[in-house]
Formats: sequence, C-alpha cells, structure tokens
Amino acid sequence: MPSRRDQRALMIDWNIQIRARACQACHRGFADKEPYYTVLFDHKHGLERLDVCEACWLAQHSQGATDRKGFISFWQGVFNVPPLAPPEPIQKENAESLLRKLVAENNPATAPSRYILAAMLERKRLFKVKAQTVQDGQRVTVYEHPKTGDVFTIPDLDLHLSQLEAVQRQVSELLLHGFNPPAPSPETPAAPADAAATSEESAAANDAAESAASEPGAPTPAAIPAAEPSPANLSPA
Repeated sequence: MPSRRDQRALMIDWNIQIRARACQACHRGFADKEPYYTVLFDHKHGLERLDVCEACWLAQHSQGATDRKGFISFWQGVFNVPPLAPPEPIQKENAESLLRKLVAENNPATAPSRYILAAMLERKRLFKVKAQTVQDGQRVTVYEHPKTGDVFTIPDLDLHLSQLEAVQRQVSELLLHGFNPPAPSPETPAAPADAAATSEESAAANDAAESAASEPGAPTPAAIPAAEPSPANLSPA
C-alpha cells in the first residue's frame, strides 16, 4: 500500500513534457540551431510549457509574460534537429531511459526511485533545474534535459535516511535488470543482492540518494528557496 507521502505525490503530475518541434504561437517549424523560448505555467490541471520562436517571443510574450496567471519561469534554448534513432541495442538500463519508463508507468511503488534517478541525473549534469514550485504543500522541481529540451516534473518526496537502503537497492536492481529481472536458474547461484552496486551508475544512485535524503526536522517545501537564478530565467530588459 502506498505511503501517505507517495499518495500525495500521485496527486501531482510526474510527467515528461516533450519540446515542441514548431512554434506554438505561429506554428512555424523550428530550424536547426534556431533559438527559442520556453515559458512554464502552473495551472489547476498541472504544469504547462509553451515553446515559441524568438520573433513570437519578442512580439507577444517578452512584455507581460511574467505577469500572466500561473507564470513560474522562462528560459532560452537552442533547437537541435533530433537525429534518426538507431536500432536500440540490447543493453542494461541507463538512468535516463529508466526514469522515462518509470514516469510513463507511474507506479506508486517506484516513486522514490524516480526521485533518486532525477537527483542522480542532476548530479551528473545531464539534467538542469529550471524551476521549483509548491503544489498542494509539496515542492516540485522542474528539470530540463539540455540536449532534447524535454522537461521532467519531479515531486520532492522528502526521503529520510531510514528509507535509503531500500531505495538504493531498488534503483540498483532496476538499473541492472530493468523491469523484468531474470529468474535464477537451478544451476547458477543467484547474484548477491548488492552486486548491482558495483556499477558506476548504481554507485552514483547511492550518492544521489544520500544527498537527496533529509534528516528529521528538515525545512518544509515552502521554506526551501527556489532554484538559483540564471540569466536565462530573468526577464529581458
């Protein structure tokens, strides 16, 4: 049965918002290496992103966008035409592919693993924090994947040190075996429970878990400062 914290997290969208391939104002397709702007809003149904070209940003959004109801943040990016996807090799899960699958599945039992994987990807500088907000009394972090422009909405589960061992084990097993762990054969002894911890990504997951966990008495979400400002998060003069 999901814990109360996990039930609360289910009320907040764990989602991936894919970067648009065309301006959502004029509907013109983005060219390769073209600058664009992403604006993030908090509506009743959840967080919403808007991707617009530079011309539409200057004409329609640069003046007054920050005053619109629900505005959270905006930043500038550069559109890169995605390459043709090669055939997927058979390999272990990596942190990013695993997080995408877990968010799509939205299983309450894997909520702590999703939270730790996002923290791990931030520590490895594969994710960037773009905004932080509070929904239903819970802090929500908005991460962007710099290469794809995809936005990940991750609620803060406020994990405690007593939960770390189980979460680390779950993340390690998922990284090693994915969703379908192989059944041990009678001839082959089962691998030790901590075998996955020898991998680089599992060790990084452990580090991220320890960093993300909070001691009892940690500040409430409302008391936690927003993400550090950067020039891309500031309104143009």
